[in-house]
Amino acid sequence: MQIKSRVHNNTLYVLLCGELDEHTASYTKSTLDELFVKPNFQKIVIDLSELSFMDSTGIGVLIGRYKKMKGKNIPIFICNPSQHAEKIFKMTGLYEIMPKIV
Repeated sequence: MQIKSRVHNNTLYVLLCGELDEHTASYTKSTLDELFVKPNFQKIVIDLSELSFMDSTGIGVLIGRYKKMKGKNIPIFICNPSQHAEKIFKMTGLYEIMPKIV
């Protein structure tokens, strides 16, 4: 798992690259938590275009980050999901809490 980030116009953009599963969940969780602590943004966009796989552990990681940021009134949006991620987000209803944007 590789995580790239940048802040632009009060938005934190995060690109997840690789697989988000039980083997990478701890690293992903801690890296995202470090990024989310910085108070220089008002919303988060998570780009899944380079995410090749995600399982239930990965879903848990994203839901956990959503809950942390909801407490700070910072919304999370999803963009560029792969077909695999799109299917998971639709089946689980995740788009209801982390809307998909274009």
